[in-house]
Amino acid sequence: MPEMTVLLTYLAVLVGFVFFPGPSILLTLARASTSGTRAGIATSLGIGLGDVIHTLLAVVGVSAIVMASANAFLAVKLLGAGYLIYIGLRSIFERTSLQGQPDLPLITPRKASRQACLAEVLNPKSAMFFLAFLPQFVAPDQGNVALQLLVLGLLFVVVGTAATLLVAVGAGAIGATLRSNPAIQRWQGKVVGTLYCALGVRLAFQPR
Repeated sequence: MPEMTVLLTYLAVLVGFVFFPGPSILLTLARASTSGTRAGIATSLGIGLGDVIHTLLAVVGVSAIVMASANAFLAVKLLGAGYLIYIGLRSIFERTSLQGQPDLPLITPRKASRQACLAEVLNPKSAMFFLAFLPQFVAPDQGNVALQLLVLGLLFVVVGTAATLLVAVGAGAIGATLRSNPAIQRWQGKVVGTLYCALGVRLAFQPR
């Protein structure tokens, strides 16, 4: 286990990091505001599951292999970017009736969780974070390095999920009010879709 002072420092940095409006916060905000609190919570949990997978991959070294290969990194990055853009385009071009109600049903929590998990797993920047950030708080003389990485990674998952859950609950309540207004609802999907596409393009053009 890492030393207590190291853990406290790590948690302090982590809290500041996870509450910064990055992709996880924005994706949760978008999903909760359009499909409700349950879908937002499911998105939050899906992102958390994706981060658990990244933690395990970092521990066993698979992420290191991806990061060491330029072609593998590019492939994963383009897959993740393409998936985000695909979700965004579907939201933009989803037809809306004259009453402002979408012709298609709101996304289910299960589907929201699955999409969020896949988007997070396919984000190589997340893999880079776990490989570059977590080792800075590992002390080989404190015991098993893999166990320390696992503890640090799971702490990130817990704190990060708590942050996105707060966003999901808040955005879900606001989104319910917005969805009751047909004029706002007519443009809500397009705004959210544009956000998804922007995140996908940003990921696609980020350097290694």
